[in-house]
Amino acid sequence: MDAITIKNLDVVFGDKPKLALDLLDSGKTRQEIIDETGQVVGVDDVSLTVKEGEICVLMGLSGSGKSSLLRAVNGLNDISRGSLELKDGDVHVDLADCDDETLRRLRTHRVSMVFQKFALMPWLTVLDNVAFGLELQGVGKSERRKKAREQLDMVGLSEWEDKFPHELSGGMQQRVGLARAFAMDTDILLMDEPFSALDPLIRAQLQDELIMLQEKLNKTILFVSHDLDEALKIGNNIAIMESGRLIQHGKPEEIILTPENDYVRDFVAHTNPLNVLKGRSLMQPVDELKQEQNRLQVCSAQPVWVDQSSNELSLVKGDDLTLIEWDSESGDIEQVNQGSIVVTSPDIGMREAIELKKRSGQPILLVENGELVGVLNDSEFYDALLGNYNTQQAA
Repeated sequence: MDAITIKNLDVVFGDKPKLALDLLDSGKTRQEIIDETGQVVGVDDVSLTVKEGEICVLMGLSGSGKSSLLRAVNGLNDISRGSLELKDGDVHVDLADCDDETLRRLRTHRVSMVFQKFALMPWLTVLDNVAFGLELQGVGKSERRKKAREQLDMVGLSEWEDKFPHELSGGMQQRVGLARAFAMDTDILLMDEPFSALDPLIRAQLQDELIMLQEKLNKTILFVSHDLDEALKIGNNIAIMESGRLIQHGKPEEIILTPENDYVRDFVAHTNPLNVLKGRSLMQPVDELKQEQNRLQVCSAQPVWVDQSSNELSLVKGDDLTLIEWDSESGDIEQVNQGSIVVTSPDIGMREAIELKKRSGQPILLVENGELVGVLNDSEFYDALLGNYNTQQAA
């Protein structure tokens, strides 16, 4: 189900939002409205849906509107026009017209936030910082401390519960912020560039920890970032914004393969595609292989042929080679050697595929529903590195 549903949302900062909206409707640009009225359009006609359990990353340059949109989700920014619905049990509440009491309840029980600057209270211990949100919910001291300790254990800070924030490193302070947000057990988690102030190594570590925590807790996360590599790593979907407008929204692979315009194209130009691309995007399709009846030549550099006449692949030509079915979750990499031809899903990541290709020295066969759909050979891996993507196959 949809956890967050945003429709035609506008957020205007200033004392004359109606005037700014009228100018927007007449075709005026964001800058023209600022020049004429002093009103700032933070979000301009954005429609976006975030499903339960999804990590959606909001991206864009400074001033693109990503944080303005994020802060509308918990009512920190007032909605000037449109609707923003949050799932609240079996119903959806529209923040555009909910009362103050409902908004307070949503902030306390349904939505929590992790800030860029940690926002820890220096006079409280690590444990009491984590338990603070539970105190606002009215949870008793012993119960909230118990829950806080569980979250500290999850982020690896159990031994630091009696310390104060100034005694912790930046990365550890951000872990406390994460533990505090998760301790509240809200369904929706808002994260406003939480790792951007950290050193690269600590940042990468916290990204990994967030992914692992998400696998356990399955929260709905709206995450603001200006770093595309970070977005590609953690996001199920990415929403790219410019001048308050949503330019492109889709899966990481779609953003890389089919950028909507030059603005998005500039974003993806310097990213590492191997972190995102799947075998399906780069494979040589089966209809391009040399074929003799039911037999297919899967490697042009040597006479390696397979037969799939019985709804499963069998090797018909290829001296001293064996087919090995590879599963990304349970496969043992040590079983793959120079005599192996790996058979796997077309959804295999290219980084993993390169490791398998390096070990086997043979083409990788991509099979879906029992049929060969494509092959990865050296040329496909070179295409991955050079950015020569087969967008039709990806679609």
